[in-house]
Amino acid sequence: MISTPLRRKLAVLPFVLLPLGAAAACGGENSSTDCGVNSCTITFDRGVEASASILGVKAELVEVRGQLVTLKVAGQTVTVPVGEGEQSEGFDVSVQSVTEDQVVVKISNTGGG
Repeated sequence: MISTPLRRKLAVLPFVLLPLGAAAACGGENSSTDCGVNSCTITFDRGVEASASILGVKAELVEVRGQLVTLKVAGQTVTVPVGEGEQSEGFDVSVQSVTEDQVVVKISNTGGG
């Protein structure tokens, strides 16, 4: 039989490891990610097909036209001006910067959808 203090420690273990699993779940193609529990910053490479799996969904860079960035987040297309944000499928999507080579986007889970 497992003692009560050990049982409590084992019960808490999944919650302690949850943030590590969320961060480890980030990744993509022609992109880099920096994820926390409820948000990810994605740096997409331009000129190639770029996507990332973050927060349980796929985010893709679709197009950049001037100061407008079009992304597909969880299957929904959203166009966001640089320096601003929009909501899509329970996520806050903001474009932090655009250069010739990269697009930096922050996606946060709002819990809706």
